[in-house]
Amino acid sequence: MTAQAHPGEGFLPDYPVRTQRLDLRPHRRDDLDDIYAFHSLPEVVRYVPWPLRDREQTRAALEVKLGQGALTEPGQWLVLAIEYRETGTVIGEVLLKWASAADRQGEVGFALHPAYQGRGLAAEAADAMLRLGFEDLGLHRIIGVCIDANIASAQLLARLGMSREGHLIHSAFHKGEWVNQFVYAIREDTWRAARQPA
Repeated sequence: MTAQAHPGEGFLPDYPVRTQRLDLRPHRRDDLDDIYAFHSLPEVVRYVPWPLRDREQTRAALEVKLGQGALTEPGQWLVLAIEYRETGTVIGEVLLKWASAADRQGEVGFALHPAYQGRGLAAEAADAMLRLGFEDLGLHRIIGVCIDANIASAQLLARLGMSREGHLIHSAFHKGEWVNQFVYAIREDTWRAARQPA
């Protein structure tokens, strides 16, 4: 894979993508129990697009995720399982959208089981996706969007070095009501500068 993916070439990371404590990898069918453990929790799905799921609905969602371990064209999401290496448990998922090839734009997203929150694990996974986006996919700018009531996600995006660029009012119809959204973003040059030795 070249440094920058182009339509028709595709993008397939070298799996697993390893961080200090995590392995990020494509989903497998035997992830079902772990995924159901957090897809079935109201506090997890409160701010994400998908609904509260029973086991069979989670199984159907997992079938879709099985095909999201590579990108073949702009508009697609790379959706990876977050595996906690110490136990081999899938504790969440992390996403990277290849939004535009011409403008080299992307978007990052994440969801984590509440039992593993507060340890910096979501930030660790999301930071790895920023690295994939900038270093391997050749993106120029990556955004993160969250409902403004989702303070934890807004704080996480800020910790990643992303700047709040907008506050969109009634910008999405989410689970029966109009919601406001924060838009955060970071450019490749800003991301690289933050990683230079002091």
